[in-house]
Amino acid sequence: MDYIGSRPLFVEDMITFGTYTAFTIGRDATETEQWRHIWGQIDQFRWRLDDLRTILSADRLTAVAMAVFESTGYTEDGKPFDRPGRATVVFGRGAVGEEWVAQHTHVSLFPGTPTRSFGTKRVSPPAL
Repeated sequence: MDYIGSRPLFVEDMITFGTYTAFTIGRDATETEQWRHIWGQIDQFRWRLDDLRTILSADRLTAVAMAVFESTGYTEDGKPFDRPGRATVVFGRGAVGEEWVAQHTHVSLFPGTPTRSFGTKRVSPPAL
């Protein structure tokens, strides 16, 4: 989980819909209240980019991306389960040619997916 490396991808005053709060304001709060509660509890997060959808503003300074993802969650007793979902990300930049930076994210699981994962896979001790 590269929390530090992920920070430059998001503006400092980002706004997210939170799992634990109605809104989470700021990159630091998002890391504390969202990322650190989820990222260490799942495995094999991957985007299904073949399903990516985008909207680009006429001035090419704002874009919205919508994508489906897959990941693996774990029950309380360590059994893996599929953890699919979708995300919407609003990107912005100051001028055409500059890097895109996320200003807003909304990530949610598909209906029926367990909302809690209890940590990464359990490693069984070697057989004697």
